[in-house]
Amino acid sequence: MTQHLRSKRLQRPGHGMVLAAVLGLLAALSLGAIGQARAVAVEKAPVDRWSGKAQADRWSDRAHGFASLAGGTTGGAGGKVVTVTDQASLAKYAAAEEPYVIRVSGAIAVEPFGSDIVVASNKTIIGVGDTGEIVHGELHLNPGTHNVIIRNLTIRDSYVEGDWDGKTTDFDAIQMDTADHVWIDHNRFEHMGDGLLDIRKDSQYITVSYNQFRSHNKAFGIGWTTNVLTQITIDHNWFTGTKQRNPSADNCAYAHLYNNYLSAQVADGDPVWTYGNWSRGRTRMVIESSYYDGVQHPYQADATAELVQRGSILKNTTGRTDAWGTAFDPRSFYDYRLDPAAAVPALVSRFSGPQQRIGVTLHVPGDHPTVQAAVDAVPDGNSVPVTIAVAPGTYRAKVYIPATKPNIVLQGTGQDRSDTVIVYDTPAEYGGSTGSATVRIAANDVTARHLTFSNDFDEAAVELKGEQALAMKTTGDRIVFEDTAFLGNQDTLMTDSPKLDVISRVYIHDSYIEGDVDFIYGRATTVIDRSVIRALSRGSDSNNGYITAASTWTGNPYGFLITRSKVVSDAPEQSFHLGRPWHPGGEPAAVAQVLIRDTELPAAVKTAPWTDMSGFSWKDARFAEYRNSGPGAAPSADRPQLDAADARTYTVANYLKGTDGWAPHTGH
Repeated sequence: MTQHLRSKRLQRPGHGMVLAAVLGLLAALSLGAIGQARAVAVEKAPVDRWSGKAQADRWSDRAHGFASLAGGTTGGAGGKVVTVTDQASLAKYAAAEEPYVIRVSGAIAVEPFGSDIVVASNKTIIGVGDTGEIVHGELHLNPGTHNVIIRNLTIRDSYVEGDWDGKTTDFDAIQMDTADHVWIDHNRFEHMGDGLLDIRKDSQYITVSYNQFRSHNKAFGIGWTTNVLTQITIDHNWFTGTKQRNPSADNCAYAHLYNNYLSAQVADGDPVWTYGNWSRGRTRMVIESSYYDGVQHPYQADATAELVQRGSILKNTTGRTDAWGTAFDPRSFYDYRLDPAAAVPALVSRFSGPQQRIGVTLHVPGDHPTVQAAVDAVPDGNSVPVTIAVAPGTYRAKVYIPATKPNIVLQGTGQDRSDTVIVYDTPAEYGGSTGSATVRIAANDVTARHLTFSNDFDEAAVELKGEQALAMKTTGDRIVFEDTAFLGNQDTLMTDSPKLDVISRVYIHDSYIEGDVDFIYGRATTVIDRSVIRALSRGSDSNNGYITAASTWTGNPYGFLITRSKVVSDAPEQSFHLGRPWHPGGEPAAVAQVLIRDTELPAAVKTAPWTDMSGFSWKDARFAEYRNSGPGAAPSADRPQLDAADARTYTVANYLKGTDGWAPHTGH
């Protein structure tokens, strides 16, 4: 951005020392109103009132139960992410040889009526939000197909009028023959031609969870073989308005049913073929903590089968409740969370079926070896948030999120933001200011949380003409940083826009930013809220640097707002400026706007905290303070103060709302 100052900070701690210092600083500070500037990275999910556990667990994107065994079920993980809106595209990607994550957006009507969409191995098919539908068609897994995830879809309406028993058509919602490692989760199946779900011919390592089976005769059949091989977990499903096979399990080696909800069974007076669960042939079945309401024959077993039931609730039921044999112990195969049966109706009716919050999560390095590889897998024009979940570790690489890939959530998964670090060490000497950035975000609607971004170029070790070294540069609009840290020296954080008269907005909260010269700069409208800003000492007694260097377009009333935060520094007293006006290339229409309000300032801040830059007077810029505190907030003639009337205008809401009413701060 600017020519680097020759005076340098005498020492820069090693990377680990910096992180330790950050954590120690946050732990030691008594921040008052900004006490929420936490270092813990795990988002506090709403607590389920029944189980006392986080509701976010309901949306785990990792298969559980039998589908998690023998290598697990990962679907299209590691493959390209595509979004489909028509039958041809769905069929093309579903049948491809290579892995894909296929997002179904809106309703896809399948023709001819009742036709199959063949799903090959290593695929994830997932609805976008809660609107993804497959109408009049079946997903079909041929023999030998393996590693498939089908989630968050509605599959409906291939019923042939008058064919209640499904004797003339075989239009299932999902059918598989001799498949293995399949996870079917959070779908809605209703009003199909034969079965809703048909798992046949020795398919193995299957989990069916949080689905809704509705308005149908034969809901869910398993088996149709004399072998005893199938292992299946069936949990938290809602069977409502169905008649039979809820499920029927024929010759299953292990069938584990828990926390399922059966209600509003079809009442047609059939004394035999209207029933709940049936352990058939030589099946070994365990039923735990399920809820049966208005069900005939809630659970039954052939004389050759085994069925163990414990903890379920029966309400308004009649008929068979068979239980004999020892079956098996599910916990000898896998761990699982068992909700109390009394909680099941409310829990399952709320959380089963497609959910708006379920999306695609790409794991680094589990699904993709690098953060950039995961970004590259996100489709261009992405319209629904895709989460890139980054495991704890230090990732020494640059990351670029191009403008074509909006709606990305970049999230560290450690306990602390310092657990997950994206770092590189390029100075502006090699590639310019933009080229030095460790991470660049050009896309709109990107959120980053629980991460540390660093440029650890050691400016004290070398002499270069361009020693600016960005940890982060943004040009996109509606960017949020939550519980993040930005580590660097000169030009640590640049929030910019594509061009001078285009307004981009950035909201940074509960975060940490450090640097020395112009280390928060650019022309984006930027709010830094409830955060810690550390002004690093460069070893000077008189001038250690500048916190801000805004280049706000003169037509934009809102540049930088630092509010409810705390500035800290180990620099000598009266040696740091709050900012200076940056006019890139001498651009006269770049007139800095910076307001620092309700923020604690250290003794390192000068009594005259604003200064000129490149021939432009700070007095022509739009610099102001309001209600700051601390030893660095002492009043002087060179400290413009906002009056109370203007303070009611220069608020977080007004900085961020733009023309679309953006309000990311309201949830915090």
